[in-house]
Amino acid sequence: MTRKAAIVGGGIGGLAAAIHLRDRGWHVEVFERSTALPATGTALGLWPGALRALDTIGVGAAVRDLGRAQTGGAFLRPDGSRIAPIDVSAIERRTGDAVRLLSRPALLGLLGGALDESVVRFDSEVADIGELAGYDAVIAADGLRSRARAALFGPAYRPRYVGATTWRGTVDGEAGPVTETWGEGARFGITPREDGRTNWFACALAPEGQRSPGAEIPLLRKHFGHWHREVRKVIDRMGEDEVLRHDLHYLDPPLPSYVRGRVALIGDAAHAMTPDLGRGACEALVDGVTVARCLAEHPNVTDGLAAYDALRRRPTQRLARTARVVNRMANARRFNRLRDAALRLALAVGGPPD
Repeated sequence: MTRKAAIVGGGIGGLAAAIHLRDRGWHVEVFERSTALPATGTALGLWPGALRALDTIGVGAAVRDLGRAQTGGAFLRPDGSRIAPIDVSAIERRTGDAVRLLSRPALLGLLGGALDESVVRFDSEVADIGELAGYDAVIAADGLRSRARAALFGPAYRPRYVGATTWRGTVDGEAGPVTETWGEGARFGITPREDGRTNWFACALAPEGQRSPGAEIPLLRKHFGHWHREVRKVIDRMGEDEVLRHDLHYLDPPLPSYVRGRVALIGDAAHAMTPDLGRGACEALVDGVTVARCLAEHPNVTDGLAAYDALRRRPTQRLARTARVVNRMANARRFNRLRDAALRLALAVGGPPD
């Protein structure tokens, strides 16, 4: 008898889980509240572990072909001087794979294209996971403010504001290799993408919920307009209607389990972390493929979900703690020389797992 899975959320992790379960003989339905896959979005860095997950579901080769290999980079100070290089060649020597830069819409397009149109139900919001009682397993990939998480674990496990807001967008033209510039309580990142354009992000300490409609670029100039030339060049290319802004949150406290009954949480629903390691999309991919593999390999759903929790909870929560430490370092207003020295040491010893 064919087993059935409901996936709440048609993002990166949810679609990856759907592909793998479909390939393992499950009947899958994805419930996505948006009306379609997004047409815009900034670049993602896909680490080797995420690429291996994509290989498992047959999309890895297309991602490597379409994506852009990260060939180098550096952490800089606002005057343009170097804090430390980013040695991406070490990752490639260790794993055989380079970090690939690919826009979120392009990745979602590849994942969505691997599924029949009937699998993903757009404009279908699941307000109560109790409505999905007819499925053998439910995978909740419903993001930072997960309703499934709140229903299963209560309001104590919720997003916490880190005290910083972020802006992001894309501008025309290329701006060289990946750089991340650290100032006093502020950062600016520049990343090439597959279509010859440039992604950027900016981060600064700010009250939660603060917005400047129609005037975000003047605010960015106030924060970053006196920084080095490459930052100023990106700001000069921005269009106000293309600037996205959102506050940064992380899940606190960490969940005691990613599973409750026949429901598994993946991605931000399970372990929302600050973006300081650039690993959110990667971990969602690995979550989705892992939970699908565990369900397929265990005839009993309870055993399969327990295996997923055992494999993914500790590593992802460790990454979330590391991201939070980096966030505190990057947002520091004082002792920046010590901070820069600590960053150089951390990069020399070795970054996060692949």
